[in-house]
This record gives sequence, C-alpha cells and structure tokens, in this order.
Amino acid sequence: MLSAAVTAALCIAAQAHAQTTPDAQERATELDTIVVTGIRASLEKSLDTKRYNDTISEAITAEDIGEFPSTNVAEAMSQIPGVSLDRRFGQGERVSIDGTDPSLNLTFLDGHPVAQAIWLYGEQPNRGFDYTLLAPEILGRLEVIKSSEARLPEGSLGGTVLMHTRQPLDLEANSVAGSVGYNYSDQASEGKPSASLLYSWKNPAETFGVAVSAQHYEERVDRRGLEVFGYAPASSFPNVADQIAAGGLDPDAQVPNSINAAWFQQDRERDSAVVNLQLKPSDALEFNLSGLYIRENFDNYNQSLYSFLTWNDGTRAAVDELVQGPDGVVTGGHSTASDVPGGGTVIYDNNVRESEVTTKGIDLRGSFNGEGWGMSGQIGRSESENRDLAQFFIEPVYNGGFSWDIDRGLQFDDVEASRDPANWGATGWLGNNGIFSTESEDEYGQLDFNVKFDSVFNQLRFGVRRARHEESFALNVYGGVAVGTLADVGTIGYTDIDGFHPSHGQHIEVGRDNVLDWIRNSPVDYDNPDPASYLNNTWALEQTNTAGYAQFDFGSDLFRGNVGLRYVKSETDGSGFVYSGTPTLDDLDSKWQTRSKDEDFWLPSLNVVLDNGGDVLYRFAAAKVIAWAPYNQMVNNTFLNDTQLTGSGGNADLSPYESTNFNVSAEWYFADEAVLAASVFYKDISNYIDSSATIERQYNSIRDNDPAAWAALVGSNGCTADGYCDYSIQRPRNAGDGEVKGFNLSYQQPFGDTGFGLTANYTYADGENNTGDPLPYQSENSVALSPYYEMGPFSGRLTYNWRSHYLAGGYVAGAAPASVDDYAELGASFGWTFNDNLSLSLDAMNLLDEEYFQYLGEKSLPAGRYKSGRRYMASLQFKF
Repeated sequence: MLSAAVTAALCIAAQAHAQTTPDAQERATELDTIVVTGIRASLEKSLDTKRYNDTISEAITAEDIGEFPSTNVAEAMSQIPGVSLDRRFGQGERVSIDGTDPSLNLTFLDGHPVAQAIWLYGEQPNRGFDYTLLAPEILGRLEVIKSSEARLPEGSLGGTVLMHTRQPLDLEANSVAGSVGYNYSDQASEGKPSASLLYSWKNPAETFGVAVSAQHYEERVDRRGLEVFGYAPASSFPNVADQIAAGGLDPDAQVPNSINAAWFQQDRERDSAVVNLQLKPSDALEFNLSGLYIRENFDNYNQSLYSFLTWNDGTRAAVDELVQGPDGVVTGGHSTASDVPGGGTVIYDNNVRESEVTTKGIDLRGSFNGEGWGMSGQIGRSESENRDLAQFFIEPVYNGGFSWDIDRGLQFDDVEASRDPANWGATGWLGNNGIFSTESEDEYGQLDFNVKFDSVFNQLRFGVRRARHEESFALNVYGGVAVGTLADVGTIGYTDIDGFHPSHGQHIEVGRDNVLDWIRNSPVDYDNPDPASYLNNTWALEQTNTAGYAQFDFGSDLFRGNVGLRYVKSETDGSGFVYSGTPTLDDLDSKWQTRSKDEDFWLPSLNVVLDNGGDVLYRFAAAKVIAWAPYNQMVNNTFLNDTQLTGSGGNADLSPYESTNFNVSAEWYFADEAVLAASVFYKDISNYIDSSATIERQYNSIRDNDPAAWAALVGSNGCTADGYCDYSIQRPRNAGDGEVKGFNLSYQQPFGDTGFGLTANYTYADGENNTGDPLPYQSENSVALSPYYEMGPFSGRLTYNWRSHYLAGGYVAGAAPASVDDYAELGASFGWTFNDNLSLSLDAMNLLDEEYFQYLGEKSLPAGRYKSGRRYMASLQFKF
C-alpha cells in the first residue's frame, strides 16, 4: 500500500504545473523572526507554522508557553491535538502522541538528542523524553511532527517533537527579559521561589550574536494516597474457612494482599543555563554553537504503612475475618496478634532518597547556501548522570491486631500501643543503604546536502547521520544498619495522611533527618555490598545507528510535499551479569556477558499537500517507521522485589517495533487566526513488544540481610533453604502485531474584536495488539478546551484537559500493568500588562484536585489512589 501511494503521488506531481511554491521550511524559518506578543498573536504564529509545513504537524511558540499555566514543557503541550499527558505526580512528565506510548516518541532540541538520567530510585531508563528536564523559558518554538520525513532521525512511532531555542540574531540587541515568581502547593501548604533571565546581544551588522539564559525553579511535590499490592483468593486464608463454609464468603473472592498508606514528599529544584552563539558573516554562511547545563535536585522522602497478608503462613493464619464486598472483591478484614512469626505484623517503610541529576551538552551547527545548492552539518555530545542516587531505608514493624478497609486503610486494635515508638522496631534487621549509579550519553554527527531545480521536483535533499548512545546502570546495597526501635531512631510527632483509617487518628512520623542520622551513624558495611542486588541490577547498553537518506521535495500551483527513503543500520551491544547458584562478587569478568545484535531497515516516506492558495488544504502522508524498546529491556538484566517475589527484566534478542503509518487531514482556514481541521491516523504495527510474566527461580537477598524474615518465608512461594524462591518475572518479547487507528478534530478562532476566543480539540484513538489487549498509555477519548479573553492590559485563559482511562505500567518492580482512570485537569492563567516593560501573571493548576486512580483490570480492584493537590504560581515578568 505504501509503495503504491508513493508511486501514485509521484505520477500526479510530475503532471502538475512546473511553477514551484516557496520552500515550506524557509517560510517557517522566516516566521521565527516575527516579534509577537499576546495570546492571539502567538496562536496566529503557531497556526502559520502548521499551515506551511509539508508534514502533518502542530506547533506552539514561546508566547504560547508563557501564557499556559505551566511549570515544564509537557504542560505547555497539553492543548496540542493528539497530545495527552500522564500525571502520576500531579504534573505532566511524558507525552503520548496519537495514542502511542511516550517511550515510542523522540524529542530533539535544536535538532539533537538530550541525554537523560533517571531521578527516581528503582525506576528504569526510558527512551521517552521527561519534559520536567527543561524550563519552558528556554524555548522559542516547538513542533510536533506526526507524519515522518526521510530527513528526520529514525526511532519515533507516534511522532517527533522538535524544540527550538531562541537565537540571538532573531532578538533585539542588548535585550533583557526575565521573571521572578513564587510557586505554592496547597496540599503541602508550602511555597518555593523561581526566577529566569535572558540576555541577548548582537553587533550592529547583525553578523554575530550571543544569547544567554538562566533559570531557577523550585516546587514542593506532595502526593498522598492508598496503594494495594496485589490480590489473593479468600480460600488461601485458613482461619476464614468457617465463613466460606457458611456461605458468607466466596472462596474465589479477591483479597487485597496489602493496604498501604503512602506519602511522597519532595522538594524539586532545577537550575539551567543555555548559551547560544550565532555567526552569520553572509546570507549564505551561518554557524551556531550552543551549550546546555542543567542541575536538578530530586531529593524525596516516601513513607509506606502496610501489612502483607500473604507474606508467610503466620501472616495468613493471623487473618481471622474477611468482609465480602460487591463484584467478588473483599473490601475489609481483620488480623489478630499472633505468636506465629509475621502474624499481625504491620510494616512502616521509610525511604529517604537523595537524587541529583546533572545534564550537559554542546552542539555545533553550520550551513552554507550556494547558487542552487547548499550543505549543512551538525555535531555534538550530550551526557546526563546521577552517580549517587541513594536510598536510606529503615523498615520498623509493629506486632498487634489491626483491621483494614479497601477505601480507608488501616486501623489498629490498640491505638495507644500503635502510637508508642518503642513498639515499632526490629531485633534482626532494620534497613539498608542502596546506591544506584546511572549515566546516559549521546554522541552524534550529521551532514546534509540539498540541490535545487527549476521544475516540479524543486529540491533534492540527501545526507548521512551517525549517532551513538550509551546507557549504564549499577546498584549497590549495603547492610549493617543498627537495629533498634523508633524510640531509639527518634520521631517528630504524629501526622494524618490519606490511606490511614480516619477513625484511628494520627500515626507516628519518623522524619527524614532522623532516618538519615540513624543510618549514617550505623556501622554500615560499605566494603561488602549485597551480591544479588549488584549482579541483578547492573547492566550497560551501547547502540550505534548509521543512516543515510535521499528526499525529493516537489511543488506546483496545486501540490507540494516530499518523497524519500531512509536506510538505517543499527548495532546494539547489551551487557549484564549471567550466573547460576548463590550470587557472589567473585570472578565478575566471567559472569559479565555481552550480546550483540545488528539489523538494518529501509524506511520510505511520503507527504503530499493539496494547496492551491485558498482557504482549504488537504494532506496525505505515509511512512514506514521503527521504534526501539526502552534501554533496560534490551539487556539481560533482572530487577527483583524480594518482599513481593516479583521482578522485571530485559531481553537482549528484542527487535524494534516496526509500523506502517498513514495520515490524512483537511484544514479550513476560514478566517484570520482561525482554523477547523480534521485528521485521521492509522498505524499498522509489526514486531510488537509485549511483556508477560513467567515463573523464574531467583535468589532472595533477604536470606543474607534478614535471617528472621527469611525463616518466615521458607516453605512458601517455593522458597527453599538455599535462598531461592519462585518469582513472577515480567520480560519483554516480540509478541506479534498491533494497530492504532483514530482521528483528531481541532478548532481555533478569535471572536471578532470582543477579546474572546477559543481553542479546542478532540482525539479518538483505538488500538490493540494481536491478542486483543489494549496498548499502553492509550486513551480512547481525550478532549482539550481553552477559552481566552484578551483586551487592553488584561488577559485570561482557562485550560481544560480530559482523557479517558488508559493502561499504564505498575510502579513496583514486576507489578502487573495497571489502568489509570479518567483524568481531568483544569488550569487558569491571568495576566496584567502594566507597560511595555512589566507584566504580572497568576496561574493555577489542578483546580479540580483530581484523583489519580489506578486499578487492575476492573475498578473494583484498586491498585492506587493518589492526590497531589492544587498548585498556584505568581510571576512578575520584565523586559527591556
């Protein structure tokens, strides 16, 4: 179908009139030099970029980003048709495009990748871009390219995001712009400052310029909720046999394995700087040198209070009552205190994490436009690291009776005893200190040529690109944390959190500093890390892609577009430890194994625009595309959760997703700054990568770290005295095929001179793999509405986004993927311009205080309920 479409388009274009239209890319570049202010002006500029692109695309400008209530670039993209955000911590991090997983879309800054290191302890590297990395102030323009071109780097299945920084020769000489602000979280009842500054200079001849921008941003993240760690049948609890026999309890009813009260607190800080040097000695020759530096602090404190009802025989025996609820789910129960190890045990995890990500990059671009031909090149390097992503962990326990409710959490039988710090502790093992080291690096080089013709085929582009990506990951876990009770560790009083039974009142809060002091003053054995943790979680991947392409641009009075072919050779080396028997750190060289995989791909593409210069234009696009799995899935690693006996791991034999994509759109520009557009997309995916769980025998490091807990585990879940248990391990595989089909509807219009206007869009996406399972992160329906008013010095805008439920990954290692319920986000932005130099903006996010609700297949089986609260921002902007 794709070959036939390419052939047909070429035949039509060859018969068209030979007069060519202005090059679309040149027109888009010219738009960058226009200085606009205000909501309407920025929307108009974005619309022009969309209209004159040859691809099916969307765009936003710097003014758009400034007008949205956004703390990062992802939030600024929330009104783009087909773009939806996942907000697990209350704000956008990664974006889906037309119903595809965020990890299957690529993002480039000024044409190059930006390396990313993870910030959350226990998380794995992902190819999808984390937009919390970038401050919105550094960008001048952003485009989402939904159809492909041969000249674009390979690796995107859903779309390619192109971000462009501000260039000094496009700005006024000696211009200064900046802001000071304050960001407030109502749930945390705490605020933080922010500031940004941009200075740009150029010489009088406008042949050389420098732009320097710096940003500082802080915010308090506070997420509270209730989590459920899996389910087990009621028949697995021996002391409720009488209830089952009496008919009051279904033996197959699903019992929550644990009800966890979870509280995540974080102070995020981001310092970033961008320097752009631009040299343009003539209209034909130009050089750009840019540097990027970002330092992010993601220190956080996470508390969890729960009990594993199925941890061992003693815990199961302690369950003496279950409450049958609707839909075959047990909604409550009681565990009595027991002399059996683990009986009536409640666990209180305290995870203090230190995380600092540093990202640096340098990029050099050059171009020359001769008489009828031109060439350009780009070379650079980007690296990101988090070498000491540390978790200081203590896990005191309380032995006593308690009841629980699936909607309200835990309630102790003896409230006073549960609030005594001396009753929380351990005699054998209390905690550990884990340190991840992760590093990501990109090196790239590209050379492009173009030759122009006076014919229907007005330009030939061709070039080569070589890019190398390295990802490394290692974990060391150290024991030796002193044992004791919370009376020894110290506490800071009592607190209320969601997920803790309201009739119980408050529970003990240890406090971040007490945890750090206890572990740092313990005799931690840093000379002898845990072997299993290191061997199972240490890996490296190197991927080198070498590509060449040729692309013809064509145009006439009626048609314009391009057709091209890209060739890609991919070489991947995935390394990890492979061993058998009891894990040891002896002879590591023999256990370190590298698996190599070489593949090549031919990727044709076609974009056709029917545009006779009128108000209506039509687009058609077709392309073959590929996208690789996340880095950790392409190596033989294994990440284990020794408490839950679950895990996840990689597969070095994975091949990339392959997809044939088709797009059709119609756009009616019926008035100035106005459009009504509809587009249809279809993605036929082969080599689909799915994850499935199988039982594997793995070594449980609890045997070495906590002998008492290990003794309780032996005999259950296949655990034997040699340290091995039956784990449910999720691994990826090329499982077959899949498809995504859907459409976008979008509308934009200012209502005359009233000051009012509206942007709105709707996306429908329907996709599944060959087994009928839904595709991750795909909402069937999503809506974005943004009415605005702008008159005189005042401007105001509401932004509303709603997406229907979607499948997302579990956040515990090896946890089954969970669905996220319908989610709505309401924001508001108000601005007042005092004069040409000074303005004020007030922004609000999550005004509906939406709940992020995860469930396992059915809503009656909750996996997590989280609230992050409303956020408010005030900012004073200045420019001279």
